[in-house]
Amino acid sequence: MVSTSPERARLLVIDDNKVNRMVLSRSLEQQGHLVDTADDGEEGLEKIRTQSFDLVLLDIEMPKMDGFQVLEACLNDVNLRQIPIIMTSAMEEVDAVVKCVELGAEDYLTKPVNPIMLRARVNASLEKKRLRDEQRKLFRTFATKEVAEELLRTGFSLGGKHVTASVMFADIRSFTSIAESQDPSDTIDLLNDYFGMMFDCINENKGSINQMIGDGVMALFGAPMYFEEHREYAVRAGLQMLEQLKVFNAQQAAQNKTQIHIGIGIASGQMIAGYTGTQTRAIYTCIGDTVNLASRIESHTKVVLRPLLIDNYTRLGLTSDYNLEDFGPAMFKGKQQAINIFAVNR
Repeated sequence: MVSTSPERARLLVIDDNKVNRMVLSRSLEQQGHLVDTADDGEEGLEKIRTQSFDLVLLDIEMPKMDGFQVLEACLNDVNLRQIPIIMTSAMEEVDAVVKCVELGAEDYLTKPVNPIMLRARVNASLEKKRLRDEQRKLFRTFATKEVAEELLRTGFSLGGKHVTASVMFADIRSFTSIAESQDPSDTIDLLNDYFGMMFDCINENKGSINQMIGDGVMALFGAPMYFEEHREYAVRAGLQMLEQLKVFNAQQAAQNKTQIHIGIGIASGQMIAGYTGTQTRAIYTCIGDTVNLASRIESHTKVVLRPLLIDNYTRLGLTSDYNLEDFGPAMFKGKQQAINIFAVNR
């Protein structure tokens, strides 16, 4: 939950001292906030993981799990690190303050906490969170969720790194003929409906839309956020896209509108992923032999007349549940050796 204003928010107070919890909670409630409490670090961390809070006030000296350990656990969790945490302690040692800052704490308050100082620090932390949330929302408007989170986590810099992922290319068959046979506004409506449907299938399977070129789509699975099952999720997305296309075409036929057919090619392996362009205009993309191969495989769907083709390395990431058809080795432009190609049938 993101509070609509810095004046009212949902806060969590974690402190093993009952009196301290009560004093802090009462003061924060008088400021208009909704307050929950936890009486040790383990309970507090569990609440942070399972509930939504705008800010946490965390005591350092606690049994079982101290504040430093809770803070470090939040810092190491990509889903929790955006929550501001204000540390509270009776310790005034500079080393404790430094350690809190190094672990990612938003601020530090010494007990007994001054109510005026508490209000100021809480409001300042909530305002910073509000600005960060707006920045995250803006990033997601112009980039995929995964790329936006990567930007917020690591910052922007041109360049790339080697990753292992799956790349998908999807293309509408005979799109030029379709565009020439109908009004441009109908073509735009067709593309918007088609892309909306395809994007949902890709996003639901952890994919990231990388590029749209005319009627074509390039999607990544396993980059910028890596996950082990990127090959299977890419194939799942492809199969789901074909199933949704059946529904789409049935609706088109019922309205006497153009029906479409697509080809999907998937390749997996090493590639270079990163930001390319300039400091003022750049995109996140992947380049390399695997990307080129996925594009060639998508074009090969026209040759073998199957809508979804994959390479052998993608096949090795699938379970035996998939209905595969072996088309044997195929030579592609730019390749020195033939590539084994498989159709994934519905």
